[in-house]
Amino acid sequence: MAEPTKKRTAFVVDDELVITSTLAAILRLNGFDATSFSAPLEALDAARSQAPDLLVSDVIMPLMSGIELAIEVKRSCPDCKVLLLSGQAVTTELLATAKADG
Repeated sequence: MAEPTKKRTAFVVDDELVITSTLAAILRLNGFDATSFSAPLEALDAARSQAPDLLVSDVIMPLMSGIELAIEVKRSCPDCKVLLLSGQAVTTELLATAKADG
């Protein structure tokens, strides 16, 4: 008997709860075990104990930017894919700098 395939895990991080809950619901409908976080430091702690397959994060958040979060998550979870989102034009420069930094 074949082993059941492991669900891919996704962490959704945004300081706006309606965004995290909506994105997590969409990911769940598409086969992910999605967990939402409204604080990037909580998501980072969770990633250190259970590596996600996907991190979806807002760029601009209090205490830690999504870029900083992505860098830290990739350090402890190098196979994690990252998708950064923002509704603010100012993030274009931040994302260019992050891309240059790897």
